Amino acid sequence: MLTKEINITKKVFKKLSIQISLNGLSYCCFDTLNKTIITFKEINFDQKEPNFKIENAINDSFTNYPELRELYDEVLVIHANNLSTFVPQSLFDEDYLGSYLQYNIKVFNTDFFAFDVIPNYELNSVYIPYVNINNLLIDHFGSFDYKHSSTILVPTLLIASKNKDEKKMFVHFSSFHFEIIIVENQKLLLYNSFDYNTPEDYIYYILFTAEQLNLNPENFHLDLIGDIESKSEYFKIAYKYIRNVSLINSEDFNKNNNFSEVENRKHFILFNS
Repeated sequence: MLTKEINITKKVFKKLSIQISLNGLSYCCFDTLNKTIITFKEINFDQKEPNFKIENAINDSFTNYPELRELYDEVLVIHANNLSTFVPQSLFDEDYLGSYLQYNIKVFNTDFFAFDVIPNYELNSVYIPYVNINNLLIDHFGSFDYKHSSTILVPTLLIASKNKDEKKMFVHFSSFHFEIIIVENQKLLLYNSFDYNTPEDYIYYILFTAEQLNLNPENFHLDLIGDIESKSEYFKIAYKYIRNVSLINSEDFNKNNNFSEVENRKHFILFNS
């Protein structure tokens, strides 16, 4: 969702992207001339701290990390939560945003709903942003753009599926929830988010989803993105039940930095913003 106009006469050719969840934030600074990442930082919040408030944790981050206080041509805030869905343009009505979400999550009359337009694919990402965080960041930046994390994740995977006619499943890991995305030659066949506590939760949702789309575990390809490594129990259980499992090859997507493969996979959304 656009909230900022850029004054071209004052450009510094730098962009700041901040990805925020309830567990922490990460940010990177882009050199927009060379299309490279200048700086990257991940900050975890200690929610067990007495009297923890996310607003205080964010304010502390601005105090402790000077990059967040520098001047940028663009500031993008990415809301990373599982409060979202996709709606085809043909079925979309801006006046009924809450009704699209009520099938996936519990919504309230007091909720604020937003949407991101994805024009190349005639899709809209409908979601609930962290309004309190947006209001706080206005005090720091004055104005900025904000999007849902799925608005970056899904189109990036759709672009990569061009001219590939086989159905492919991606799973993006976050703390306490993961997203399943199934694409086929730039078509989004499925997007859904699931809460999980154990590897058994995770593999159940994957196999159930595969069954609904007639995907044979002996044949379809599963690529894992996000906070996961090959030694993870989640990778191991997927490999046990699905023949073709791999960690996504981040080099195919991130050619603008020298960070490790693990960092590129974990911060896939942020680095592709």
